[in-house]
Amino acid sequence: MATAELSCQVSEEDRERREAFWAEWKDLTLSTRPEEGCSLHEEDAQRHETYHQQGQCQALVQRSPWLVMRMGILGRGLQEYLLPYQRVLPLPIFTPAKMGATKEEREDTPIQLQELLALETALGGQCMERQDVAEITKQLPPVVPVSKPGTLRRSLSRSMSQEAQRG
Repeated sequence: MATAELSCQVSEEDRERREAFWAEWKDLTLSTRPEEGCSLHEEDAQRHETYHQQGQCQALVQRSPWLVMRMGILGRGLQEYLLPYQRVLPLPIFTPAKMGATKEEREDTPIQLQELLALETALGGQCMERQDVAEITKQLPPVVPVSKPGTLRRSLSRSMSQEAQRG
C-alpha cells in the first residue's frame, strides 16, 4: 500500500508583545488501498492456470487544527467529521518538590493553585449545592462509543430497519 503525506507548519512572532505561536500538523494523507467488491479471480484446472486481479482506490484523509477531519475516496467526494474537543489541564504542570529539600530550595506554588487552595480553605471543604455523581450522570445523554466514523450511521440505520419490520 503506497502512502503520501503532506504536513503543515505555521509560525508567527510578535516582537513588540513578546509573543510567539508555532504549530505543526499532518494535513493530508493519500493512500492506495484494495477496493472492496472489485476483484477478479479465474482458475483453469485443465491448464493449471490462475488469474487474480484486485481493484484499487485512493483514500484521502485531511486534518486541520480546527478539529475538522475530511475523509473519503479520491474522486467520490469527502465526508466531513467534527472531532471532539480535547480537554487540557487548567493548571501548569509542575514537578513535586524533593522530599529532603529545605524550604528555601523548593519551588513556589503556582498562582492558580494558590487561588484554588485559598478557595477550598474558605469553603471549609463544604459545597452547599453538592450533588451525588449518580444524579449528575442521570442528566447526561448516554455515551455511545464509536470506533470508526461510519459505524454509527450503519448501526442506527440497521436498528431503524429492525424497528420498521417489527411494526
